[in-house]
Amino acid sequence: MNCFALLVGLGNPGPGYARTRHNAGFWFVDALASQYGVELVWQERFGGWEAKFHHQGEAVYLFKPARYMNLSGVPVAAVCRYYRISAERLLVAHDELDFEVGVVRLKKNGGHGGHNGLRSIIEHLGSNQFWRLRIGIGRPPQGSVADYVLSQPTEDERAKIWAAIDRAVKLLPQLLEHGAEKTMNFLHRY
Repeated sequence: MNCFALLVGLGNPGPGYARTRHNAGFWFVDALASQYGVELVWQERFGGWEAKFHHQGEAVYLFKPARYMNLSGVPVAAVCRYYRISAERLLVAHDELDFEVGVVRLKKNGGHGGHNGLRSIIEHLGSNQFWRLRIGIGRPPQGSVADYVLSQPTEDERAKIWAAIDRAVKLLPQLLEHGAEKTMNFLHRY
């Protein structure tokens, strides 16, 4: 059995947000869809875009909720209920202010750390026992955090973020087969 059945990327819907730091989770899921040759398709019943691929004969779902970040738990919980996926088999990819740009780390459970998407998922799942793929976007040197996460990274920052996403995508087969704890050692070397 694959360790994860649902891989969710967090972001804000709409073209105005597509290239912002806050959408790093969406970028990860888009990269996975490309890697596995699947298309994310709108699913009204969930309120988001979904794709499915098979790994070792087992279905793995990709999902991008179409609600704004602070409401993303509603569609994520709907997908989990529909497919009967427990929190322990859920991986949520999101932007992480507390890591330097381009750092990517795995973490299980814990609080939301002020991230509104995680806060919403914890609330609507009734559990914090899911894994997180934390994609470093850095902190603003000054000014508003909200303005920073909703702005576009520089070209250099974008390249570092995409390099981190690429490392995570390449490790996905190992992540699915052996779990996050074994995969962390490889991912956390960078």
